[in-house]
Amino acid sequence: MELALEQARESEISGEVPVGAVFVDNGEVISASGNQPIGLNDPTAHAEILALRKAAEIKGNYRLGGSLYVTLEPCIMCMGALIHSRIEHLIFGAFDHRAGAAGSIYDFADSSHLNHKFEVLGGMLEKKCQIILKDFFQERR
Repeated sequence: MELALEQARESEISGEVPVGAVFVDNGEVISASGNQPIGLNDPTAHAEILALRKAAEIKGNYRLGGSLYVTLEPCIMCMGALIHSRIEHLIFGAFDHRAGAAGSIYDFADSSHLNHKFEVLGGMLEKKCQIILKDFFQERR
């Protein structure tokens, strides 16, 4: 999660919402990314999506397995990508009570309507993850 926080800080320097994600498989870091929708002019360029894209390219397969660490609970779009990637574990820091799709608002990881389920652990380094987001938004108000 510390590496995901580093990615979030890099995104913040670029003027992006500070969210970072790291994909790990068999204990090895495969990919990492921060948010880049502004810089890439791409509304889908969330940290999770970018980390999954890089991991799929490196592994040569979109069915990734493995674990994704992310500083903020994923949104609906990112949860859809996690489901399609056949991720095994999602570990996130701060809960998102406005748009969270891993338990706060919606719970797509454990939906009986979907063909893939995975383990979710929320609240890892929660305070650190909350602070970076809180500070970012306070500076802009």
